[in-house]
Amino acid sequence: MKKLADTALSVLDLVPVNTGETPADALRKSLDLARQAEALGFQRYWVAEHHNMPGVASSATSVVIGHLAAGTRRIRVGAGGVMLPNHAPLIIAEQFGTLASLYPDRIDLGLGRAPGTDPMTARALRRDLVGNAEDFPALVAELRGYFEPEDDQLRPRAVRAVPGAGVNVPIWLLGSSDYSARLAAELGLPFAFASQFAPQHLLPALSLYRDRFQPSAVLDKPYAMAGVNVYLADTDAEAQKLASSHKQQFLNLIRGVRKPLPAPVDSMDGLWSAAERAMVETQLAASFTGSPARVREGLESFLERTAVDELIVNSAIFDHGARLLSYRLLAELRGN
Repeated sequence: MKKLADTALSVLDLVPVNTGETPADALRKSLDLARQAEALGFQRYWVAEHHNMPGVASSATSVVIGHLAAGTRRIRVGAGGVMLPNHAPLIIAEQFGTLASLYPDRIDLGLGRAPGTDPMTARALRRDLVGNAEDFPALVAELRGYFEPEDDQLRPRAVRAVPGAGVNVPIWLLGSSDYSARLAAELGLPFAFASQFAPQHLLPALSLYRDRFQPSAVLDKPYAMAGVNVYLADTDAEAQKLASSHKQQFLNLIRGVRKPLPAPVDSMDGLWSAAERAMVETQLAASFTGSPARVREGLESFLERTAVDELIVNSAIFDHGARLLSYRLLAELRGN
């Protein structure tokens, strides 16, 4: 049976912008958290591409990765993920080839096929709509090709990624349904599932990925990561209050309102309807909130059900000190 002590732990940071603060504040805090995560022994530190969201400061994902990698020494830093249909594959190859040249053996590239934003913003990003979700397998293949080593005598190329060709950039496929699970299995790539906001599809996607996995030069067996939300504090009541910021943020999204991360509240009563509460709690079902004993029990049960190889943990906590403490308590639970 999978145990927390045997499971790699990583950090998913959306670089949350608090109410009353600026993206510059969020970026400064993220670097501080990355440094603590490195000191605590977390496996990797990923940021994700989102656009037109006042509460998320990681839109220029490769720039943020460079900032975090420059401020740390050992921890792997990467994208969880880059929304590939928003970009020409050559641009991403050049960006991540550059990052991996500057920070060898430390850069990960997770790829998603959703836009990471609303349709109007997606059109503004893409202009001529070069890529779309249906093109995702072809976009992935093109991107991977730019990282292949060059041999001008045997296979001259008209278009090169410089830096990029021959640079080691591990590629992951990310998903919130079974689409990317299927593609990751076919290509023999590691797979990360966004159960931190789509937990209802996790088990079917993992089953498909494992059943259909084809060994490759990258992996000889499946490697699966799952996203979870964790809110740890000394007491259950304190942790529940910390988690209320994330619940309010999802409530705003359900209502079509984009705002910075709200301050925590003592109770969500009166802030949502019964239907809204059900929607928020369904989307955030892969959340573990409470004292260390309670969170350990919840995570061990999750690992028993999923048997994932790695957990990537999101903790959208308003107070920076409380956020640092939550990750420190999590590392202590694992025994780091």
